[in-house]
Amino acid sequence: MCVKLKLYKTGEKRSLCRGPCTNRGVLMAISTTGPSKGGGILEKPVIERTTPGRESEFDLRKSRKIAPPYRVMLHNDNYNKREYVVQVLMKVIPGMTLDNAVNIMQEAHYNGLAVVIICAQADAEEHCMQLRGNGLLSSVEPASGGC
Repeated sequence: MCVKLKLYKTGEKRSLCRGPCTNRGVLMAISTTGPSKGGGILEKPVIERTTPGRESEFDLRKSRKIAPPYRVMLHNDNYNKREYVVQVLMKVIPGMTLDNAVNIMQEAHYNGLAVVIICAQADAEEHCMQLRGNGLLSSVEPASGGC
């Protein structure tokens, strides 16, 4: 069992773990009176409920935040051959299969625009720049409704 102690006078938290720490959800309070070392009065324990492996509820809330998804869009152009577009899609987008690349290329060719991938903004911008670096027209836009 792991017990966390919070010293009210200093606000410092200390852990009294011996061996592996298995219960991170217990927080006890110690208040010291006077300038002496030790001899503090043990007050009623304050129990902080946290998920094992998490330091606080703040960290738990923070971890639940998910970056909004973005679409990488491929635009049709009159410069690149279809085979080249398929090759670039397979090279730039991780996990892109030949069938998916052909379908995306055909959708962009016939409709003028196709969704290449939906992912986090940073990844979407990187994919877009790589497609552009290979001579394809692409853009990034927020995805409505999620992945």
